[in-house]
Amino acid sequence: MYTFSKRLKIFAALLILVGAILTSIGFANSHEFNTVEEVKEMLAHEGDHHGGGHEVDSHDTHKEEVAHHSDDSHGEETHAVSHEDEHAEHVMHQLHNRPWSAIYVAAFFFMMISLGVLAFYAIQFAAQAGWSPLLFRVMEAITYYLLPGAIIVLLIGYFGGSHIFIWMDPEVVEHDELIKGKSGWLNSTGFLIRGLIFIAGWSLYRFFARKFSLAQDKAEKGDIRNYKKSFRIAAAFLVFFIYTESMMSWDWIMSVDPHWFSTLFGWYVFASMFVSGITVIALITIYLKSKGLLPMVNDSHIHDLAKFMFGISVFWTYLWFSQFMLIWYSNIPEEVTYFITRIEDYNLPFFGMIVMNFLFPLLLLMNSDYKRLSWFVIMAGVVILGGHYIDIFNMIMPATVGDRWFIGYPEIGSVLFFAGLFIFIVFYALSKQPLIAKGNPLVKESEHFHY
Repeated sequence: MYTFSKRLKIFAALLILVGAILTSIGFANSHEFNTVEEVKEMLAHEGDHHGGGHEVDSHDTHKEEVAHHSDDSHGEETHAVSHEDEHAEHVMHQLHNRPWSAIYVAAFFFMMISLGVLAFYAIQFAAQAGWSPLLFRVMEAITYYLLPGAIIVLLIGYFGGSHIFIWMDPEVVEHDELIKGKSGWLNSTGFLIRGLIFIAGWSLYRFFARKFSLAQDKAEKGDIRNYKKSFRIAAAFLVFFIYTESMMSWDWIMSVDPHWFSTLFGWYVFASMFVSGITVIALITIYLKSKGLLPMVNDSHIHDLAKFMFGISVFWTYLWFSQFMLIWYSNIPEEVTYFITRIEDYNLPFFGMIVMNFLFPLLLLMNSDYKRLSWFVIMAGVVILGGHYIDIFNMIMPATVGDRWFIGYPEIGSVLFFAGLFIFIVFYALSKQPLIAKGNPLVKESEHFHY
């Protein structure tokens, strides 16, 4: 039986507290510039500091030209001033969007870890896998975060409104024919209703899967009725999950860029959440083993988890390249703009995540012997999680803050806050039941698993 240590509770609470403080500072700083004039002054200062920015240079040059023209060019001067005001207002909105976007990225990242683990857990039952029952309690504890985590994401998305999703701004919709044509799907009411359906379905499966798993522990020897129930609901859930995960990725991620879409996007997000979830299973399992718990979990279990981390990382890369290559090669303006923005304004995180999500796990986990070394798996896992956080960051930030992104108070604070909340909820759930699903009919096979 695992005991949630006081030290770990304090650590999680400190993460939550420090994260909340830093995020609050981020929100306060974002409203330092509340008028167009203040933003114009900031942009001018940036131009002076960097030797003259592009926008400031063009505006200043145009003003000088206008000053030497006759009165007939007064209309051009007015247009230049109007353009400068529009640009400053746009930058002001980006600054205000930044803390909302940062907290949304972190909230979604930790939620998707839990959802990825729930899918992996269901697959183990549907496939009647014999190697994994010793890890079921770890998986169940991680999925305990799903309900609060998903509700938080939905609430941030709904109440964050146009700070994250421009289609929630009626004024934008009114003047954008493409978004107006999608308003039958992209509207606040539909967003909320669909989100509640997604969360209800995922949570119901999680509740009954856990209930049947615990009931199986108390069943008489030879009675596997609860295991059979777990098998049936897992198969049904996976069908529900395939559809809802895709729709969730459209609603909660892809719609931040409502002019762009990808038919691969649901699978792409799935690969990211799947490998992140499996990585967290491995890290928590290794942590518990280091505390003398889960003694029957051996190097072969760690090897198989690392094998999934390696395999799904390659699968993620295949999907990333397929999406990127087809859009880039076809060079259709409304599609390729998505990647041009990210390459130009997010060059380091855009290409850095490919190194972190593909090259690093490829080099570390290709060798079968390395997959059995806990410290190698931990090192690869930390990089994989960091890489997939950056992946979500790249999906959200370019559409909401443009080139005004930075790793500062709101980004660091939101990660710390949700990391603390995740740790607290998951390890609390671990402490509620024995760490071994002893009633599972395949647990003996798992105990003697060697590869």
